[in-house]
Amino acid sequence: MIRTQIYLTDKQRAELAIIARNSGKKQSEIIREAIDRLIAQAGQDQKKTALQKAAGIWKNRKDLPDFRAIRSQWDR
Repeated sequence: MIRTQIYLTDKQRAELAIIARNSGKKQSEIIREAIDRLIAQAGQDQKKTALQKAAGIWKNRKDLPDFRAIRSQWDR
């Protein structure tokens, strides 16, 4: 692990101490868990954004074959 220094407000520090005491974990462990959740959420948001941007990109294209006709041949 790499040691990193962060600045917290008094309220953040107090709340973090309460969470650590109630969970029986070290404050540094709670901070790492929170960062992991943030990273995971950001990754999900990026995937969702990419999918939203890609939705419909083939819609109304005239240079593609008629996939419904091709598919109907497969279904026979």
